[in-house]
Amino acid sequence: MINNKVEWTGVPDFHTTNSADRLPDAAVQSMPNASTTIRIAVVKASQAQLWKCRPRLPWLALLILVFAEILPPTLAQAGTTNYFVRGVLKGVKPAEHQLIIAHEAIPNFMDAMTMPFIVKDAAMLTNVAIGEQITCQLHLTETESWIDHIEQLDVSQSAPSRLPALAKSDFHPEVKTNAAAASRSKNPLRNYKFTNELGQPVSLSDFQGQGIALTFFFTRCPIPEFCPRLSRNFEEVQRQLKGMANAPTNWHLISVTFDPAHDTPEVLKAYGASYQYDPAHWSFLTGPTNKIAELAQLCDVTFDPDNGFANHNFRTLIINASNQLQMVFPTSGNLSESIVQELLKAAGATNQITKPATSDLLSESNK
Repeated sequence: MINNKVEWTGVPDFHTTNSADRLPDAAVQSMPNASTTIRIAVVKASQAQLWKCRPRLPWLALLILVFAEILPPTLAQAGTTNYFVRGVLKGVKPAEHQLIIAHEAIPNFMDAMTMPFIVKDAAMLTNVAIGEQITCQLHLTETESWIDHIEQLDVSQSAPSRLPALAKSDFHPEVKTNAAAASRSKNPLRNYKFTNELGQPVSLSDFQGQGIALTFFFTRCPIPEFCPRLSRNFEEVQRQLKGMANAPTNWHLISVTFDPAHDTPEVLKAYGASYQYDPAHWSFLTGPTNKIAELAQLCDVTFDPDNGFANHNFRTLIINASNQLQMVFPTSGNLSESIVQELLKAAGATNQITKPATSDLLSESNK
């Protein structure tokens, strides 16, 4: 004989008995002082089974709240990774909604360096002072980043200390002082042998007769709108041009690293592989820091190795097959479609007169 007793608050007790080892299909009880008869279906079950059948939504909600408190902040918001940043404010760019911060190493994310960070709340740009030691939260998705919760640090707390490879002592002063003279004379870099990601010597003159897209980057930059955006542009350009019917083949993409001490050919090759690069159409170049600085000057690219940090602007240059500067994109946004169109024109350009070749990198002399 089975004798189960089930108690529900607000419902009178009832017993069910069945010698045939089967509970009745239903039991009906009327609540005292109630005008409504409540029909309760009772199925054969142990108390443990009934416990399993109890409503679980409150428990699920409780678990969600508990885990929301104890999970790491990097998982708190789906699709967004969060990091704590500490450093010194080096500059403010109101038009770009950016703060330039010389920050300490961010564990599992980025080495110590100077980087511009996007601020969505414009009011935060006016509540800080250059030279302040600050902390903030960096939020990262696959396509964008921004900082908030910007607070001033107590001066007794530590400032950035670990420096990456780039330093002012690595650069020759004549790179800046003689840049103008170099641009008016024979191009000193035309036949200079940089090193590509395959460890092969490569000179800029090797690309003569091709439409060129050239930009500067470094592999340790993880901010999605910056260097990774430049590389995604080239990845998409390569995909489109290789898949385009009757497209010219005399085009090449060149990514030059700012960080040669870290970005060895092996590192560059692995980085290129992450963007499905084709070495027949895309090269990653490294070389001595002074030669890279000189090349950057010729391309009107600025970067400042400030106390061991690297801070730079963005420029993608299009050089046509006649060795003339055709177009400059001074930004790091989604430029893939525009670069494709410019390269199609650049690859077919022969003896065309375009913009003055102030950055005529491939010819014997700058016009």
